[in-house]
Amino acid sequence: MISCRRRTVRFLLPLLLLFLLTGCRDRGEAAPQVLLTVDGRAVTLEQFRSSFAKTLPADQSLSPEEKGDLERSFLVQTVDRELTLAEAGRLNIALSAEEVEAAMADARSEYPAEEFLALLAERGLSEEQWRQALEESLLMEKVVHQAVYSLVTVNDEDIAQYYQENRDDFDRPEQVRARQIVVADEAEGNRLLDELRQGADFAAVARQHSLSPDAEDGGDLDFFARGEMPPEFDAVVFFLPEGRLSELVKSEYGYHIFEVQERRPSVRLPLDAVRDTIRDILRGENEEQAYQEWLRGLRERASITINWSLLD
Repeated sequence: MISCRRRTVRFLLPLLLLFLLTGCRDRGEAAPQVLLTVDGRAVTLEQFRSSFAKTLPADQSLSPEEKGDLERSFLVQTVDRELTLAEAGRLNIALSAEEVEAAMADARSEYPAEEFLALLAERGLSEEQWRQALEESLLMEKVVHQAVYSLVTVNDEDIAQYYQENRDDFDRPEQVRARQIVVADEAEGNRLLDELRQGADFAAVARQHSLSPDAEDGGDLDFFARGEMPPEFDAVVFFLPEGRLSELVKSEYGYHIFEVQERRPSVRLPLDAVRDTIRDILRGENEEQAYQEWLRGLRERASITINWSLLD
């Protein structure tokens, strides 16, 4: 079932509707076989099959049983989608032109224009179909936010209780903040190491010579704990004094030079330091619970008819 938690709905719903549900609203097509109706909103077998086909992995073969399970799950998603869109009408919730245009611009901004059109073509979608799917996803997001999420609260007592019951989760292990320079050649690594020992600025050398993506940040790896980086890193940086250069370190990525900038001892974070984190965790849980209860209520009140024989 589609999860509509606030932190996922912005990305999941457009993605699902773009690749899964587009085609359910084509105009002028004959609809001789209605698979389901939800409060008068009809979805034909042809529409359902077309949309479901887009969800199947292209490079995998599925058994009839596996395909049947996926089909039933998709049918539930389709029912929930129709319920949500029907609720938008009942509550008179609509999108403004500005909301739609902003969402379209945001989606397009991630791709060059030609690449975006090619992506739609690969999925067999026109720009109009994509826009329609995006509008429906935005409308669903708006309905869920107004009807569900806006009513969810998290109080300080719940936050304190969560902290007490999960205190071990807020134990922060020892961490170091280090810079690195990565080169492919051992001779170049030794040459740069000599420059650094003679006073060259580590960040400047990293920006100019390092092959690692963090080079643009002067080789800054930020804080990390043991086990978060390759073992060759841990074996050096957790025993290197602050401000001291390492020897040349070989790994599968090349030859590294490290400099430790700062250390953090292991500590149990106090409640005030993690209050916002806990609030987000509890809000996500409460929103999910509220959303599922809201959906159950919609299903109980709705008139839903499914012609199961069409799926046999």
